[in-house]
Amino acid sequence: MRIAFLADPLDRQYGGIHVYTKELLSELSRVDSKNEYIVIRSEAKNEFDGMREIVIPYSSFPGYRFWRLFFQIPKILSKHGIDIVVEPAHFGPFNLPKNIKRVTVIHDMTVFLFPKYHVFLSQYLQRKFLPRIISKSDQIITNSVSTTNDLIKRFPFAKNKTNSILLGKNGAFKPKSDIGILLRHKINQPYILFVGTLEPRKNLLTLIESFNIFKTQTGLKHQLVLIGKNGWKSAEIIEAIEQSSYNSDIMILGYVSREELPVFYSMAEIFVYPSIYEGFGLPVLEAMACGTPVITSYVSSLPEIGGSAVLYTDPHSVDQLTAHMVRLCSNSEERQKYGRLGLGQSAKFSWEKTARKTVDLFETMI
Repeated sequence: MRIAFLADPLDRQYGGIHVYTKELLSELSRVDSKNEYIVIRSEAKNEFDGMREIVIPYSSFPGYRFWRLFFQIPKILSKHGIDIVVEPAHFGPFNLPKNIKRVTVIHDMTVFLFPKYHVFLSQYLQRKFLPRIISKSDQIITNSVSTTNDLIKRFPFAKNKTNSILLGKNGAFKPKSDIGILLRHKINQPYILFVGTLEPRKNLLTLIESFNIFKTQTGLKHQLVLIGKNGWKSAEIIEAIEQSSYNSDIMILGYVSREELPVFYSMAEIFVYPSIYEGFGLPVLEAMACGTPVITSYVSSLPEIGGSAVLYTDPHSVDQLTAHMVRLCSNSEERQKYGRLGLGQSAKFSWEKTARKTVDLFETMI
């Protein structure tokens, strides 16, 4: 089969869809020599062994983005005799002839469940186009059972063509120490870590409030380290940090390289991820793989990822989150216990499993 990936997330973002697209393509290039893969993207990088790239650059010319999406890409796919097209960012593919099968990846349903967490244009476009996209897709991949359930509640007709394929972890995420990296970022105390985009859905206001109470109650010297780019409505988060009595102990590092990230996970005393909703929750898996005790929310997909290896909190309860933070940071035996449990839980996930299940799905389509 000739399978094309619409891989713009590789060049246009750094969030979870970028990671999914890159890791899946990397693993497919390793485990599947039977099928031919073509990567459609906006920049030439040739980073996947044995996969051909077709570069369709972006332009700032008004209307070009939609011309590219609705006409230019479909024309190229038809020209190259593609059997299956995979859209990892769930916005398309569009205008394909019937002989080309469509696979759409749905990472979450926040646009319907939590529309306030999207800018207006993104919300409008997705709510307008996604029902038709799902209807025309031959198969749909979701990244968790939770996302599958949310999708089917909204679109019951999609039940028989929706497949839950959980994500994996990169082998680089394992226990790793390098004090020099921490010192370069001015981290010189035990620290509590968060990794993710700084946006309302990640529930950072609750985390900051819990950190303030934690510091007051315990008198411990811990820092709170936030890794991730500023997202939509991050100004409110920045303001909460500035108003904190412990703002000098709250570090915003922004984007951190994938080479350094395992060190930050591994050397954190605990990892806290109090998100209000997740399609999967890669940072939880990455933290567990690095042997770091995890506190996360008991909502959406997060129990699928954490199993019985993490401490769960109500994302709306400052007191419960604070109590868990105090429990772990004041008890080394508890930290060691949940660190071990997390390592065992994380071993259940791999990108190889994700890739092989994806190939199995492709095989059923042709």
